[in-house]
Amino acid sequence: MRIETFGKDVEVTPALQSYVEEKLARIGKHFDQHCETRVTLKLQKTEHHVDASVNIPGQTLHAEAGGQTMYAAIDLLADKLDRLVIKHKEKKQQHAPLPVGDNGG
Repeated sequence: MRIETFGKDVEVTPALQSYVEEKLARIGKHFDQHCETRVTLKLQKTEHHVDASVNIPGQTLHAEAGGQTMYAAIDLLADKLDRLVIKHKEKKQQHAPLPVGDNGG
């Protein structure tokens, strides 16, 4: 999984970069194929805000989170993305076609 991290009015330090990669690494474990993630860190008034888009074949998943610190916002974002990815995978499995020759019954 490739993760691109950008800052909007925030400097992306090596510590923030590695924290984002560490937290979002678990999302890559859900996919066999390659996926790309774009993370944007920004300040909105007094709140730290993070949003991310995960590009997987055929779809883009998006989540955003805010917190009192950038690290707290990243933690919340990782949890949200993890839930989104699991939900997406469950949906795909429910709509999987029956094997040829299986009439269900």
